[in-house]
Amino acid sequence: MKLLFVAAFTVFVLSAFDQADSSAYDKIVTHSRIRAKNEGPNVCALQQVMGTKKKYFSTCRNWYQGTICGKKATVLYECCPGYMKLDGMRGCPAVAPIDNVYGTLGIIQASTTQDYSDISKLREEIEGQGSYTFFAPSNEAWDMLDPEVRAGLVSNVNIELYNALHYHMVNKRLLTKDLKNGMNVQSMYNDMGLLINHYSNGVVTVNCARIIHGNQIATNGVVHMIDRVITGVGNTIQDVIDVEDDLTSLSAAAMESGLLEQLGQPGHYTVFAPTNEAFEKLPRSVLERIMRDKVALKALLKFHILDSVQCSEAIMAGSSYETLEGNNIEIGCDGDSLTVNGIKMVKRKDIVTSNGVIHLIDQVLIPDSAKQVMELAGPSQSSFTDMVAQLGLASEFRADGEYTLLAPLNAAFTDEVMRMDQRRLRFIIENHILKLKVVLSQLYNGQRLETLGGKFLRVFIYRTAVCIENSCMVRGSKEGRNGALHLFRNIIKPAENSMFEILTKDGRFSVFLQLLEVAGLTDLLRQEGDWTLFAPTDDAFQGLSEQDIRLLSSDPNALRTILLYHFSNGVFIAGGMEGGVTNLLKSIPGYNLRVKAVNDSILVNEVKAADSDVMATNGVVHIVKSLLYPGDVPVGDQQLLTILKRLIKYIQIKYIQGFRYKEIPLTFLIPDSSSTITKVTRIIQGEPTITKVTRVIEGEPSLTKVTRVIEGEPSLTKVTRVIEGEPSLTKVTRVIEGEPSLTKVTRVIEGEPSLTKVTRVIEGEPSLTKVTRVIEGEPSLTKVTRVIEGEPSLTKVTRVIEGEPSLTKVTRVIEGEPSLTKVTRVIEGEPSLTKVTRVIEGEPSLTKVTRVIEGEPSLTKVTRVIEGEPSLTKVTRVIEGEPSLTKVTRVIEVTRVSSDGHFDADAEIKKLLEEGQ
Repeated sequence: MKLLFVAAFTVFVLSAFDQADSSAYDKIVTHSRIRAKNEGPNVCALQQVMGTKKKYFSTCRNWYQGTICGKKATVLYECCPGYMKLDGMRGCPAVAPIDNVYGTLGIIQASTTQDYSDISKLREEIEGQGSYTFFAPSNEAWDMLDPEVRAGLVSNVNIELYNALHYHMVNKRLLTKDLKNGMNVQSMYNDMGLLINHYSNGVVTVNCARIIHGNQIATNGVVHMIDRVITGVGNTIQDVIDVEDDLTSLSAAAMESGLLEQLGQPGHYTVFAPTNEAFEKLPRSVLERIMRDKVALKALLKFHILDSVQCSEAIMAGSSYETLEGNNIEIGCDGDSLTVNGIKMVKRKDIVTSNGVIHLIDQVLIPDSAKQVMELAGPSQSSFTDMVAQLGLASEFRADGEYTLLAPLNAAFTDEVMRMDQRRLRFIIENHILKLKVVLSQLYNGQRLETLGGKFLRVFIYRTAVCIENSCMVRGSKEGRNGALHLFRNIIKPAENSMFEILTKDGRFSVFLQLLEVAGLTDLLRQEGDWTLFAPTDDAFQGLSEQDIRLLSSDPNALRTILLYHFSNGVFIAGGMEGGVTNLLKSIPGYNLRVKAVNDSILVNEVKAADSDVMATNGVVHIVKSLLYPGDVPVGDQQLLTILKRLIKYIQIKYIQGFRYKEIPLTFLIPDSSSTITKVTRIIQGEPTITKVTRVIEGEPSLTKVTRVIEGEPSLTKVTRVIEGEPSLTKVTRVIEGEPSLTKVTRVIEGEPSLTKVTRVIEGEPSLTKVTRVIEGEPSLTKVTRVIEGEPSLTKVTRVIEGEPSLTKVTRVIEGEPSLTKVTRVIEGEPSLTKVTRVIEGEPSLTKVTRVIEGEPSLTKVTRVIEGEPSLTKVTRVIEGEPSLTKVTRVIEVTRVSSDGHFDADAEIKKLLEEGQ
């Protein structure tokens, strides 16, 4: 009785500790106890795979499915670990007696291990003092051991069997809560390691042997029953691959990629190792391509490696695991067989090493990252890939190019599509292939993607969908070595026409188009943009008379409010809208449109679209057979109310006397770029009170003043030297008396005009008037002069052209004294020869003649003048204010005149030359 009390107290204490720090195994056992609560106290519910002796404390998933590894499982009720039955009593009311480790082997019915402990002389040790953990193989586990191995152990009981049993022991007590996933513990045989894995489904393994009955407490330790005999391991995964005859192809590939050495380092790996037979199954062209491409080869091998140890006994159902390559594979089971991605390919499992476990498979797993873009397609896109091959498009892919396949599902290729002629079909397929690699994460709203056929496809991003033109993606996008693949529900139809062209060609929208024209909104259908239009057909205006149309047109604000309520800014297609909910789209006037996606169509304000997703170059059109009206906007006119009630049936329109529609600014309309404004300066002859008169018209004028510049070398160029000293006579040509409040400057600026002579005008209020251009008769010398008052230190005559030029630039003469003079800045082309004259009044200390060209030049700058009084003679650009930077030529004239006031140019030049002798 005392012994029974001690046992009960010990189990209670350990259970309290377990609850405080429970493990996945302990939680699964607790759930099993709850499931069997109707069977009595301390009973646990287990599942046993039919046709086998394998039993599991099941997860909720397996329990409710009634299967383990896809096989039917029956329910068993047994005493939970540490409890036992009593005759005549329900459930398991008694605590199992506590004994030493040797005696506990008998309690859990591990009789074979107990016998081997006896004959190997281990009994005395495990009955004595100490604290041990014994991972005891079940009787079935010994039966599964290879007969030759088992015979060898039993025949040499004093050495091999003793060592084998010691390898199942740890020299301290470890309950299941102490057995952490990935830990290594030292066994009692030469301190060789034991690899512990504790999985989330409650399975605990020791060197991939599953604990099937854990935490059986003993006075000198704890016993865990396991489902197989474990053998010592010392080799790494690299060592196994190197020496395994069936893995020579894998060894060569791993060495070529540089991964083989990594598999020899410490870690916790699972390797699904393809056999030589698996590599031989690959098409030679594929194998050679991958072996030549180290990036693809490395990706392929990493796709076979997990960064965790997955023993076969821990797999109770399919689960997804991330590989070193980055993508996931699904590991499952089918009865006793392991499956990878649903395929039974594991030929040999649980080759335990010091840094993980190896499972041999008879197929090579090729990740998407090692595939060419055409290899990414699966069975659901076979119609598309077949057409790409048949139409010869695959052969056009460059070896160094990158592409993206927008692959419609097989169901999209209807009989109607398949009956198309080859040219049309090729055009369609070409527009499902992009000229670049675009993965899902790189797509954004408004993006335009160029296809192999030269079209640009628009991308639309919604809350729950990604769409290209009229078609939306389904799950399954893939990224390959030289491209990407995205799956689509429907065939993509690139937009060909604008909304205006679509409605005009259709013929069902004459009334709607007429009203848009009256409202001045037709340009909205033509201009670029991204709009959604709910276009009412002529059926929506049935019974509308010409008088009704005139009434609608009489209030522009009302008409625009009604028409613009059919437009929303943004492209919204049926497939992009979240199903089962109302999507609120804001119309141009600001009122919401309530839109729902229903069975591949849409409802707008409960009006079903007769046709949807008609793609336009500037948006999308959904066709409706009812006029739409914002329900929260009243009507203030009885006649208008009568018309709207006749046309709109789905809502009750409110009437508020005197209500007026607000004016809607047409800022969304883009001005027509073909309209131009040209700025024209008109020249007025005579004696105007104000000289400058400007008309602004932008653009290209119909009539311009054209200056033709002919460059060349004159027949004689003479450069004279500088004569310094006091000239005998210096006289100012024109003297402005008094103190002017403003001095006017005429600057000649030469540059590269795009088309016309541009005159920049700087205005001011001079106290005196100056005539800037003077032409008298037929002079042999034409000079443009400018007077600046002051005391200059230098008088410079820059350029004098003598003789009779073939054509003289003639400008008008403004005589008299106008009250205001226009001062202009002239920007001309790039002449080859520039006349630059600067004359400064006063007593100069130096008179300098810079350049004299005598004789008849063979080539001169000719200005063509359009004479008469045309309605437009000169195109100018008028800019008032100070220019930022210009090339300035200032002409200040200083001449000698005779006593009668006449100027003799020849005499003056001759005199200057004589003075310089």
